[in-house]
Amino acid sequence: MKVLVPVKRVVDYNVKVRVKSDGTGVDIANVKMSMNPFDEIAVEEATRLKEKGAVTEVIAVSCGVTQCQETLRTAMAIGADRAILVDTTEELQPLAVAKLLKALVDKEQPQLVILGKQAIDDDCNQTGQMLAALLGWPQATFASKVEVADGKVTVSREVDGGSETLSLTLPAIITTDLRLNEPRYVTLPNIMKAKKKQMDTYKPEELGVDVTPRLKTLKVSEPPKRSAGVKVADVAALVDKLKNEAKVI
Repeated sequence: MKVLVPVKRVVDYNVKVRVKSDGTGVDIANVKMSMNPFDEIAVEEATRLKEKGAVTEVIAVSCGVTQCQETLRTAMAIGADRAILVDTTEELQPLAVAKLLKALVDKEQPQLVILGKQAIDDDCNQTGQMLAALLGWPQATFASKVEVADGKVTVSREVDGGSETLSLTLPAIITTDLRLNEPRYVTLPNIMKAKKKQMDTYKPEELGVDVTPRLKTLKVSEPPKRSAGVKVADVAALVDKLKNEAKVI
């Protein structure tokens, strides 16, 4: 069974993000970039399924600038067998990414697509759902446990009321949550092996996909700074502040 794992290059989660002075976006000049943490969990899960014998090949996919090759090499160091880069300098929005992934699914014919539930840069949480709709495949989002057997995949996921278990008929789409697993440490020997693994490159035009942005960002601004806390003399003063200053009651 073949598994496709999309991975995204984002600003590292340890970096304090700075907004550009003109408010047009986030400043990523000279900033450390890394694989989206949710996608790292997806690669780890696909690798574990391969180690269990449920999967025969893991293909990592990334869409974006040429530097995404570094992210794909990391995915191959974790355990992906080969990689595909869709090389473009266009701003890629969730629908465009979903269409590119659909084109690659049609080309590669995987039985399972595992991707992070969202990227930590835009927090859209849309690509997996859009891909499932475009393909007409069943989907299980926010997976905390995945088991593959007998042409079906069983997914446990957390919902507001507790937990839910879904059984999907393959082919299917799964998006990963933080509790699914803890990605392994990437060792130097595996990094060296990843450099020798196959990486194919396509342009969006070769896949027949128009990636022109459909959404326009009007303004990006930092969240307002929190004001310092104050001490109150008694309950009456607290109620007064909550009512007249905070206006929450």
